[in-house]
Amino acid sequence: MNVSVSWLNAFSERATSASAAELRDLLTAHTATVEEVVALRDDLAPIVVARVVEEAPHPDSDHLHITKVDMGSGVLLDVVCGAPNVTAGKLYPFAPTGTIMPGGLKIEKRKIRGHTSNGMLCSARELGLGEEHDGIMELDIDVAPGTPFLTAMPVGDARLVIDVLPNRPDLLSHLGIAREIAAVSGGELRLPDIGVAGIAIPEAKRFRRAGNAGGVVLHLEDATLASRYMGVVIRGVQVGPSPQWLVDRLVAVGSRSTNNIVDATNYVLHELGQPTHAFDLGKVDPEPKMPEKTIVVRTAREGETLVTLDGVTRKLTTDMTVIADSRDAIALAGVMGGEGTEVGPDTTDLFVEIATFDAARTRRTRRAAGLSTDASYRFERGVDVALAPRALARVAALIVSLAGGAVEHPPVDLYAGDAVHVPIVLRTARVARVLGIALDAERIAELLKAIGCIADVDDAGAAVHVIAPTWRRDLVAEADLIEEVARLHGYASLPDELRPYRPGTTSDAPLWTTAGRLRDALSGAGLLEARPTPFVAGGDEHVRVLNPLAENEGHLRRTLLESLARRAEFNLTHMQGNVRLYEIGTAFARGADALPNESMRVAVLVMGQREPAHFTNAKPEPVDAWDAKELAERMTRVVAPGRAALVPSEDGGALLWTIEIDGEARGHVSHIALDAPVWASPAFGVELVLGTVSNADVAPPGEHAHVTDTRSAPHAQPRFRPLPTTPSAEFDLALLVPDGVRAADVEAVIRASAGDLLERLVVFDLYQGPGVDAGHRSVAWRLTLRHPERTLRDKEIEGRRAKILSALQHELHVRQRST
Repeated sequence: MNVSVSWLNAFSERATSASAAELRDLLTAHTATVEEVVALRDDLAPIVVARVVEEAPHPDSDHLHITKVDMGSGVLLDVVCGAPNVTAGKLYPFAPTGTIMPGGLKIEKRKIRGHTSNGMLCSARELGLGEEHDGIMELDIDVAPGTPFLTAMPVGDARLVIDVLPNRPDLLSHLGIAREIAAVSGGELRLPDIGVAGIAIPEAKRFRRAGNAGGVVLHLEDATLASRYMGVVIRGVQVGPSPQWLVDRLVAVGSRSTNNIVDATNYVLHELGQPTHAFDLGKVDPEPKMPEKTIVVRTAREGETLVTLDGVTRKLTTDMTVIADSRDAIALAGVMGGEGTEVGPDTTDLFVEIATFDAARTRRTRRAAGLSTDASYRFERGVDVALAPRALARVAALIVSLAGGAVEHPPVDLYAGDAVHVPIVLRTARVARVLGIALDAERIAELLKAIGCIADVDDAGAAVHVIAPTWRRDLVAEADLIEEVARLHGYASLPDELRPYRPGTTSDAPLWTTAGRLRDALSGAGLLEARPTPFVAGGDEHVRVLNPLAENEGHLRRTLLESLARRAEFNLTHMQGNVRLYEIGTAFARGADALPNESMRVAVLVMGQREPAHFTNAKPEPVDAWDAKELAERMTRVVAPGRAALVPSEDGGALLWTIEIDGEARGHVSHIALDAPVWASPAFGVELVLGTVSNADVAPPGEHAHVTDTRSAPHAQPRFRPLPTTPSAEFDLALLVPDGVRAADVEAVIRASAGDLLERLVVFDLYQGPGVDAGHRSVAWRLTLRHPERTLRDKEIEGRRAKILSALQHELHVRQRST
C-alpha cells in the first residue's frame, strides 16, 4: 500500500506536519509495518550539505567568488561561485561533480576565469524548490558537512510503502491510515480541502432492488452480488487535464494522470478506499428499449464477451458479475470497466457508480478474467458498506469542481439497510491477564473510542460493551479487542518480564516432541525442510476448498508427497535436479461429517546425485531406492524405536516398502512419478503417518489442544554410553536364503539367537547367479560381538555362530553357503 506523506498531513488539524520518519515510526509501532520510505525528490539525492570554509573575491571578476568548501570528504574543494550572498561559515546545498541537476544540467569540473571549480553551490531554483535565483540557498540548520540534503532538509513529498495485512482492509486508503495516526497521537481528523466547498450533492434516495437516478434506471438482479449499489448522473461535464495538485497526489502513490474525470475516481479510491467508476452515459444503452437507459448488476451470460479498458476481448462465464445495460455487459463488476463506455474527450454526461461488491464473487471474476486492479484488490478484502454515500458525494463534488456539470437528480442507493450490531463484552480482568498490565475500564473505553468503536462501561466497571465501527469487520471477539488495546496503549508500555505460562514439569505434546526430533534427524541427514501450502489440483477423492486462492489449487492434499512432488517439479523446471526435501505437516481426507479427517505426517522426497561432485568423485551415483529406505529407517528410529519394520512390496509397482509400526501399516517408501525432463534421475519418496487430529477434542481449561496419537509410546530419553574398553569379534555369514524369505526375517532370527552380545549386524553382499541354487539368493551378513566386561573366547564365538545357523535352518530353512 502506497501513501503520500503530504496527503496524510492534509488530514490533520495540527499546525505542523509530521515528517516521513515520524510517521514511519508511529505506524510501525502501532499499526502496520512501513517497509520503505521513498523520497519522491530522489533527483536531489546527490545533493549534500556543505560548509563554505573560506571565501575571497575572484581576482579577475567583479561578481565571482573563490571559495573553499567542506562537503564532509576530508578534503576542501575549490569552488567558484557567482552568488552575492556566499559567506564563510555558512551551510549551503552543494552539487558535487557528476551530479545531474533537476533541469538536466550535469555538473562537471571546469575552469572559470582561470580558476578550477569542483562542483556548484545551489540556489532554490536550481534545485526545483522555488523561483528564487538571486543567491544560493542558505541553510539555517545544524548538521555536519556531507549530510545528504534530503536528510537534512526534507523537501517535496515522500511515499510510505506499508505492509497491510489481509485482516485490515480499512488501511487501504489515506483515510484509514490517517484515522490510525489520529487514534494513536490523539489528533483531530478532517478531510483534505480539495476545492469542493459549496458544491452540494442531493441526498441519495434508497431503494431495495431498483431506482431511477434521473434518466437511468438501476437494477440489482441479486442482492448476493452486491450488498450496496449506488449511482449518480452528472450532466454537462467537460473532460480535460487535471490540475497539478491532483496530478501530484496521484503520482505520489504510484498512479498516473489520465483526465480530470478518471483522476477524480482514482483520487477517491486512494483517499477513502472506495473504488468508483465513471461511465460515458452517451455510450450506455445507445438504443434503449425503455424511455430511460438501464444499468443492471447481474451475472454474465454464457458466451458473452466484453472488451475491457486494456483493449482485451474477454469471454465471460456465468460465475462472473458484470455491469450491463439493457443489451450487453459494459464492465466487470469490481474489476475493470469496458472500452465501449470509456470516458473520452467528447464525453459530456456521466454515470458514476459506487458499490460494495461481494468479495468472493469479485475474486472469482478477477481470477477468471486474469486481471488484478486497485479496485479488485480492495473489494476482495472488503470495503466498508457505510462508506458508499460519503464516497459518492465526494467523487461527484470533485468531478463538478474539476469538469463542471451538475447533478440534476438525487442519486440512487440500492441497499437493504444496516445490519444489527451485537456488542462484544470486553472484561477488564481478561485484559489484565493477557497483557500483564491493569487498565481501568475508562482507559480501555477511551482507547477503543479513538478507533471509532462505541464503548460503554458497565456500572461495576468490570467490563466494556463494544460495538465495532463498520470499517473494522475484523473485530468480532474479545481477543480482537484486547489486541487493539495493546497496540493503542503501546507495546512498549507492556511489562518486559517473562510471565509463567505452565509448570516446567508439564511435557510438550508427544507428537510435537517427535516432530522436533524428526526435524533434527532429517536436517542432520542433509535434507532441506519445505513448507508448501496444503493446496493441490486434486480430484473427486480430495477435499475441495469452497473459495480457492487459485483454480489449479482448489483441493486439500491427501498426502504430503503431493506437495513435495510439485516442489521437485518446480526445481526441475529451473534446471535443479538434485532435490532433498522433507516436510512435517498435515494431510486431509474426506470424513463422515462436514469436517475432513486430518492427519499429521512426515514425508521425504529425494532425487539426483547422492553427494555433491568433488575432485575425488567427479560423477557421484544417483540416489536409489535404498537411500530412501535408509531415510525411512532413520525416521522410524525416531518415531517408534525398535517397533518398526519395512515390509517389501511384491507387486512390482511404485510401492517399494510398507512401513509397519507394531504390525500396523503407517507409511510407505515409493518411487515417485514426476512431470520431469528426460535428463532427470528417478525420484523416491517416504511418507509416514505420525498421528491424527480430532475435530471433536477440546482442551480443558488451562490445558493445550494438540494432535493426539495413542499409538506412539513416549520417546526414551537418550543416555550417555562410554566407548567400549574390551575388544570386539567379527565374523561373516554367507547364507542361502529361499526367495520367499525376507531378509528382515533372517535378521530377526540372527538377533534373537545372538543375544545381548550382538553389537552390530549389517548386510554387505547380495548375489544371485551361477553357484547359487535355483530359487535361492546369497545374502552375506557381518556380525560384531562384544562382551562389555571381558574378551570373548573363541569357544563362545563359535557357540553363538552355531546357534545362529541352527536357528536359521530350523525356523526359515536358511543354510550357510558352502562355496
